[in-house]
Amino acid sequence: MKNNWWKGLTVVLLLYVAVAGLLVPVPRLAILNETIRNLYFHVPMWFGMTAILVASVVYSIRYLRAPSVALDIRSHEAARIGILMGCVGLATGSIWARYTWGTWWTNDPKLNGAAIAMLIYGAYLVLRSSFTDEQQRARISAIYNIFAFATAMPLFYILPRLTDSLHPGAGGNPAFARYDLDNDMRLVFYPAVIGWTLLAFWLAQVASRISLLKHKVYDKQIA
Repeated sequence: MKNNWWKGLTVVLLLYVAVAGLLVPVPRLAILNETIRNLYFHVPMWFGMTAILVASVVYSIRYLRAPSVALDIRSHEAARIGILMGCVGLATGSIWARYTWGTWWTNDPKLNGAAIAMLIYGAYLVLRSSFTDEQQRARISAIYNIFAFATAMPLFYILPRLTDSLHPGAGGNPAFARYDLDNDMRLVFYPAVIGWTLLAFWLAQVASRISLLKHKVYDKQIA
Protein backbone atom coordinates (compact mmCIF):
# COMPACT_ATOMS: atom_id res chain seq x y z
CA MET A 1 0.00 0.00 0.00
CA LYS A 2 2.89 2.38 0.68
CA ASN A 3 3.86 2.28 -2.99
CA ASN A 4 0.30 2.92 -4.16
CA TRP A 5 -0.33 6.23 -2.39
CA TRP A 6 -0.30 8.02 -5.73
CA LYS A 7 -3.30 6.00 -6.89
CA GLY A 8 -5.32 7.26 -3.96
CA LEU A 9 -4.10 10.75 -4.77
CA THR A 10 -5.27 10.28 -8.36
CA VAL A 11 -8.78 9.36 -7.24
CA VAL A 12 -8.97 12.30 -4.82
CA LEU A 13 -7.70 14.80 -7.39
CA LEU A 14 -10.03 13.68 -10.17
CA LEU A 15 -13.04 13.65 -7.86
CA TYR A 16 -12.11 17.16 -6.76
CA VAL A 17 -11.72 18.28 -10.38
CA ALA A 18 -15.05 16.73 -11.39
CA VAL A 19 -16.93 18.47 -8.59
CA ALA A 20 -15.07 21.77 -8.44
CA GLY A 21 -14.85 21.95 -12.21
CA LEU A 22 -18.64 22.07 -12.44
CA LEU A 23 -19.37 24.15 -9.36
CA VAL A 24 -16.55 26.68 -8.88
CA PRO A 25 -17.42 30.08 -10.39
CA VAL A 26 -15.63 30.92 -13.65
CA PRO A 27 -14.94 34.25 -15.39
CA ARG A 28 -17.62 35.47 -17.78
CA LEU A 29 -15.47 35.78 -20.87
CA ALA A 30 -16.86 36.64 -24.28
CA ILE A 31 -17.68 33.62 -26.47
CA LEU A 32 -16.30 31.12 -23.94
CA ASN A 33 -18.87 31.66 -21.17
CA GLU A 34 -19.46 28.36 -19.29
CA THR A 35 -17.51 26.32 -21.85
CA ILE A 36 -14.31 27.53 -20.20
CA ARG A 37 -14.89 24.73 -17.68
CA ASN A 38 -13.64 22.35 -20.37
CA LEU A 39 -10.21 23.78 -19.58
CA TYR A 40 -10.13 21.39 -16.59
CA PHE A 41 -10.56 18.36 -18.82
CA HIS A 42 -9.41 19.10 -22.36
CA VAL A 43 -6.03 20.72 -21.65
CA PRO A 44 -4.87 18.43 -18.77
CA MET A 45 -5.45 15.41 -21.02
CA TRP A 46 -2.82 16.75 -23.40
CA PHE A 47 -0.42 17.09 -20.48
CA GLY A 48 -1.17 13.51 -19.45
CA MET A 49 -0.77 12.31 -23.03
CA THR A 50 2.59 14.04 -23.40
CA ALA A 51 3.92 12.65 -20.11
CA ILE A 52 2.93 9.06 -20.89
CA LEU A 53 4.32 9.29 -24.44
CA VAL A 54 7.62 10.49 -22.96
CA ALA A 55 7.58 7.41 -20.73
CA SER A 56 6.87 5.24 -23.78
CA VAL A 57 9.88 6.67 -25.62
CA VAL A 58 12.10 6.14 -22.58
CA TYR A 59 11.05 2.48 -22.47
CA SER A 60 11.75 2.17 -26.22
CA ILE A 61 15.25 3.59 -25.80
CA ARG A 62 15.88 1.27 -22.85
CA TYR A 63 14.66 -1.66 -24.95
CA LEU A 64 17.07 -0.86 -27.78
CA ARG A 65 19.93 -0.73 -25.27
CA ALA A 66 18.92 -3.88 -23.36
CA PRO A 67 16.07 -5.79 -25.06
CA SER A 68 13.47 -7.40 -22.78
CA VAL A 69 9.83 -8.37 -23.13
CA ALA A 70 8.85 -6.25 -20.14
CA LEU A 71 10.32 -3.05 -21.63
CA ASP A 72 8.64 -3.68 -24.98
CA ILE A 73 5.27 -4.25 -23.34
CA ARG A 74 5.57 -1.17 -21.13
CA SER A 75 6.52 0.98 -24.10
CA HIS A 76 3.63 -0.35 -26.15
CA GLU A 77 1.02 0.02 -23.43
CA ALA A 78 2.22 3.53 -22.56
CA ALA A 79 1.89 4.50 -26.22
CA ARG A 80 -1.61 3.03 -26.34
CA ILE A 81 -2.70 5.04 -23.32
CA GLY A 82 -1.13 8.14 -24.85
CA ILE A 83 -3.12 7.57 -28.04
CA LEU A 84 -6.29 7.06 -25.99
CA MET A 85 -5.80 10.32 -24.12
CA GLY A 86 -4.94 12.10 -27.35
CA CYS A 87 -8.17 10.89 -28.96
CA VAL A 88 -10.18 11.96 -25.91
CA GLY A 89 -8.39 15.31 -26.07
CA LEU A 90 -9.41 15.68 -29.72
CA ALA A 91 -13.01 14.76 -28.86
CA THR A 92 -13.29 17.24 -26.00
CA GLY A 93 -11.63 19.87 -28.17
CA SER A 94 -14.11 19.24 -30.97
CA ILE A 95 -17.04 19.61 -28.57
CA TRP A 96 -15.52 22.82 -27.22
CA ALA A 97 -15.07 24.16 -30.76
CA ARG A 98 -18.72 23.44 -31.56
CA TYR A 99 -19.94 25.71 -28.77
CA THR A 100 -17.35 28.47 -29.11
CA TRP A 101 -16.37 28.59 -32.78
CA GLY A 102 -19.66 27.27 -34.14
CA THR A 103 -18.27 24.15 -35.82
CA TRP A 104 -16.98 20.73 -34.82
CA TRP A 105 -13.72 21.24 -36.71
CA THR A 106 -11.91 24.21 -38.20
CA ASN A 107 -8.89 24.58 -40.43
CA ASP A 108 -6.80 25.42 -37.38
CA PRO A 109 -3.09 24.44 -37.37
CA LYS A 110 -3.24 23.11 -33.82
CA LEU A 111 -6.27 20.94 -34.52
CA ASN A 112 -4.81 19.63 -37.77
CA GLY A 113 -1.40 19.08 -36.20
CA ALA A 114 -2.93 17.09 -33.34
CA ALA A 115 -4.95 14.99 -35.77
CA ILE A 116 -1.86 14.24 -37.89
CA ALA A 117 0.11 13.33 -34.76
CA MET A 118 -2.61 10.86 -33.73
CA LEU A 119 -2.53 9.32 -37.21
CA ILE A 120 1.24 8.91 -36.89
CA TYR A 121 0.77 7.05 -33.62
CA GLY A 122 -2.11 5.09 -35.13
CA ALA A 123 0.37 3.87 -37.74
CA TYR A 124 2.52 2.66 -34.83
CA LEU A 125 -0.26 0.29 -33.76
CA VAL A 126 -0.73 -0.92 -37.33
CA LEU A 127 3.02 -1.46 -37.66
CA ARG A 128 3.15 -3.64 -34.54
CA SER A 129 0.29 -5.82 -35.75
CA SER A 130 2.01 -6.46 -39.08
CA PHE A 131 4.89 -8.49 -37.57
CA THR A 132 4.68 -12.07 -36.37
CA ASP A 133 8.22 -12.36 -35.05
CA GLU A 134 8.24 -11.02 -31.49
CA GLN A 135 11.78 -9.64 -31.43
CA GLN A 136 11.52 -8.02 -34.84
CA ARG A 137 8.20 -6.43 -33.89
CA ALA A 138 9.60 -5.05 -30.66
CA ARG A 139 12.79 -3.69 -32.23
CA ILE A 140 11.13 -1.96 -35.20
CA SER A 141 8.28 -0.66 -33.03
CA ALA A 142 10.78 0.87 -30.61
CA ILE A 143 12.58 2.66 -33.45
CA TYR A 144 9.32 3.89 -34.97
CA ASN A 145 8.08 5.04 -31.57
CA ILE A 146 11.10 7.30 -31.12
CA PHE A 147 10.63 8.89 -34.56
CA ALA A 148 6.86 9.20 -34.00
CA PHE A 149 7.47 11.14 -30.79
CA ALA A 150 10.05 13.38 -32.45
CA THR A 151 7.53 14.14 -35.20
CA ALA A 152 4.42 14.47 -33.07
CA MET A 153 5.71 16.91 -30.45
CA PRO A 154 6.48 19.71 -32.95
CA LEU A 155 3.01 19.18 -34.43
CA PHE A 156 1.48 19.61 -30.98
CA TYR A 157 3.54 22.39 -29.44
CA ILE A 158 5.85 24.14 -31.93
CA LEU A 159 4.35 24.53 -35.41
CA PRO A 160 0.96 25.88 -34.20
CA ARG A 161 2.75 28.70 -32.37
CA LEU A 162 4.43 29.81 -35.60
CA THR A 163 1.16 30.49 -37.43
CA ASP A 164 -2.14 32.18 -36.69
CA SER A 165 -4.42 30.02 -34.57
CA LEU A 166 -7.73 30.27 -32.76
CA HIS A 167 -6.19 28.47 -29.81
CA PRO A 168 -5.02 30.57 -26.83
CA GLY A 169 -1.26 30.89 -26.63
CA ALA A 170 -0.68 30.31 -30.35
CA GLY A 171 -0.09 32.60 -33.29
CA GLY A 172 -0.26 35.79 -31.23
CA ASN A 173 -3.49 34.73 -29.52
CA PRO A 174 -2.92 35.32 -25.78
CA ALA A 175 -2.91 32.30 -23.48
CA PHE A 176 -5.53 31.89 -20.77
CA ALA A 177 -3.11 33.14 -18.11
CA ARG A 178 -2.71 36.40 -20.00
CA TYR A 179 -6.35 37.48 -19.91
CA ASP A 180 -7.75 35.28 -17.14
CA LEU A 181 -6.58 36.22 -13.65
CA ASP A 182 -9.14 34.16 -11.77
CA ASN A 183 -7.22 32.30 -9.06
CA ASP A 184 -10.20 30.00 -8.47
CA MET A 185 -9.58 28.43 -11.87
CA ARG A 186 -5.94 27.83 -11.08
CA LEU A 187 -6.96 25.97 -7.93
CA VAL A 188 -8.78 23.47 -10.12
CA PHE A 189 -6.61 23.50 -13.24
CA TYR A 190 -3.29 22.53 -11.65
CA PRO A 191 -4.75 19.60 -9.69
CA ALA A 192 -6.45 18.54 -12.93
CA VAL A 193 -3.10 18.41 -14.73
CA ILE A 194 -1.61 16.28 -11.97
CA GLY A 195 -4.68 14.04 -11.70
CA TRP A 196 -5.03 13.28 -15.42
CA THR A 197 -1.29 12.68 -15.72
CA LEU A 198 -1.31 10.23 -12.81
CA LEU A 199 -4.35 8.50 -14.32
CA ALA A 200 -2.45 7.98 -17.57
CA PHE A 201 0.40 6.26 -15.73
CA TRP A 202 -2.05 4.20 -13.68
CA LEU A 203 -3.84 2.96 -16.79
CA ALA A 204 -0.52 2.16 -18.46
CA GLN A 205 0.62 0.22 -15.39
CA VAL A 206 -2.56 -1.87 -15.29
CA ALA A 207 -2.44 -2.53 -19.04
CA SER A 208 1.24 -3.55 -18.81
CA ARG A 209 0.56 -6.00 -15.99
CA ILE A 210 -2.26 -7.62 -17.95
CA SER A 211 -0.09 -7.92 -21.06
CA LEU A 212 2.80 -9.41 -19.08
CA LEU A 213 0.47 -11.99 -17.52
CA LYS A 214 -0.89 -12.89 -20.96
CA HIS A 215 2.67 -13.29 -22.25
CA LYS A 216 3.61 -15.60 -19.37
CA VAL A 217 0.49 -17.72 -19.90
CA TYR A 218 1.21 -17.93 -23.61
CA ASP A 219 4.81 -19.02 -22.99
CA LYS A 220 3.60 -21.75 -20.62
CA GLN A 221 1.11 -23.02 -23.18
CA ILE A 222 3.84 -23.27 -25.81
CA ALA A 223 6.18 -25.03 -23.37
